[in-house]
Amino acid sequence: MTDDTSNNGSDSPSTRREPRREGGGSMFSPSWGMLLAAGMLIAFILFSLKQPVASSVDYVFVWKEAEKQNIDWVEFQGDRVRGHWKKVPESPDSKIPKLTDDFELNLPVAEDHELKNHFMANGVKIKAKSASDSFSSRDFIFLLIQILPFAFLFWFLWSMIRKNSDPFGSGPLGSFIRSPAKRFKPNEQQTTFDDVAAMEHAKQDLQEVVEFLKTPGKFQRLGAQIPKGVLLMGPPGTGKTLLARATAGEAGVPFFAINGSEFIQMFVGVGASRVRDMFRTAKESAPCILFVDEIDAVGRIRGAGLGGGHDEREQTLNQILSEMDGFQQTEAVIVIAATNRPDVLDPALLRPGRFDRHVTVDRPTKQGRAAILKVHSRKVPLSDDVKLDVVAAGSIGFSGAELKNLVNEAALNAARANRDAVTAEDFDQARDKIIMGPKREEVLGPKEREMTAYHEVGHALLAWLLPEVDPVHKITVIPRGRALGVTQLMPDEDRYNVGEQRLHSQLAFMLGGRAAEKLIFNEYSAGAEDDLKRATQIARRMVTRWGMSDVIGPVAFRDGEEHPFLGKEMASEHREYSDETARVIDSEVQRFLLKANERAVKILTENRDKLDSLTKALVERESLDMTEITAIIGPPASRSGEMVALSDA
Repeated sequence: MTDDTSNNGSDSPSTRREPRREGGGSMFSPSWGMLLAAGMLIAFILFSLKQPVASSVDYVFVWKEAEKQNIDWVEFQGDRVRGHWKKVPESPDSKIPKLTDDFELNLPVAEDHELKNHFMANGVKIKAKSASDSFSSRDFIFLLIQILPFAFLFWFLWSMIRKNSDPFGSGPLGSFIRSPAKRFKPNEQQTTFDDVAAMEHAKQDLQEVVEFLKTPGKFQRLGAQIPKGVLLMGPPGTGKTLLARATAGEAGVPFFAINGSEFIQMFVGVGASRVRDMFRTAKESAPCILFVDEIDAVGRIRGAGLGGGHDEREQTLNQILSEMDGFQQTEAVIVIAATNRPDVLDPALLRPGRFDRHVTVDRPTKQGRAAILKVHSRKVPLSDDVKLDVVAAGSIGFSGAELKNLVNEAALNAARANRDAVTAEDFDQARDKIIMGPKREEVLGPKEREMTAYHEVGHALLAWLLPEVDPVHKITVIPRGRALGVTQLMPDEDRYNVGEQRLHSQLAFMLGGRAAEKLIFNEYSAGAEDDLKRATQIARRMVTRWGMSDVIGPVAFRDGEEHPFLGKEMASEHREYSDETARVIDSEVQRFLLKANERAVKILTENRDKLDSLTKALVERESLDMTEITAIIGPPASRSGEMVALSDA
């Protein structure tokens, strides 16, 4: 299994789209419209070039030049005068270095008879022209602005009339309402099930889809109907997109891919038009696979959440429901959708006849992680000390995308060190960077450094001595990410369930840093904020959701809609229990946390020598791994669990 966008080492298939269906040629098609606009622009440029360039001069300068009898002719154009020099004079303005053969003058009044008499007295030829007869480049621009909107409106209406069955089919909005789905031809499908590591159960569920697309008669002769829709559900980065692409590549059929958000536009009805166009194109290419990624963007339950529904999204969803339920039995079009939020999808989308089959794509197991690491490290030179099984064991909870990022970070670290191959140390540093964050440049003062060290050792010592908590992998007081110090725990095996005893030990571990500060410095610091938040969340879930309180009993309480904008319903009240019950719940949560704190203080007090010696070594070395901790305080207790990185801001 790999991330959604990776193809596990194979070249990405081309995203070139197929030529779309076009109507017959039209004098008002987009190409002709572009030619018309270009022609008008060229005509405007030629018209402007034809007009001689005239220098703008002032009234007094023209009056004096007329007295010198240096003006050949003038032409009155309303409130302007245009004329021609007999001999180009020197410019009176330093901003205009050189005058042209023609000049232009704006008159202070429209009818200046005094200036006309002055021209006539000095032998200037007068070419009178009315303002209505003049037509300058400015007039042409104004006329162009007036005409263009009407020309576009005529073009638009003509296109709609011409395509009355599909008004926007090849008109100016054709590309706007067409489906943006990308098509991949069968010969472009480079990904098969062999390229998808792990996910054996998911591949087995999709194998029937492949067989139906290859040999539909095998199922049709017995009256069997293949699921019309397959919904891939799983956390982000687990390989849902890759699995859909591998299904199409395995079947050797065309593959259409689109994201759910590409349907939604600000104009109502565009999304439904895109859905119709997408399914029509898919039917013409049947048998094929139509893949809709992030379908929750358009398939959320209708009329749900704060603020009600969304007209455009609901119309688009209604069109999808209609298209999927309207397939003919002979049309071999399989719709595969992917989401990481199946809880917010509309029930009509999940009913039989639409998305019949639900395939869960979960995070990989240890063997699956090793296979994924092997796929992503094909082109990465590995050192002899790199054991992918060991790396997989230390990356519990990683998705395919995170494992790909792990390999890439290790390769980048080796490149920065100018090594020829990636070593096990590079993988360790890459894992620390992903889990704990990158190192920061801040240098802690002696007091802060010592307090942070005792805080982290308090966490580590409790994890070391409590058999239910995961083993300590590393302690550091080097600031990473948003934390001043980090205690990293690493499990021995995958864990899918957790017991009450382990949870109580986990609470004591989370409060260990705070207990160490109080024990040594007789005060608490603000660095335990995240510890208290996470411990309170776990304790509240133990009481209200998991029935682990003898006082409350086996009852689950709901605090209201967690995501009011995505939820399926809005409760009339914030909670579904009384104030007295809320008081009891708060009391039980507080009792769990106080009990865990007392346990942490007791263990740290009994092991004060180990606390001091481990803190002293941490202050000197800044970071301690499992081997160094064992050498200082002895071997840990036997334990197992899942990876945790407890950081303190």
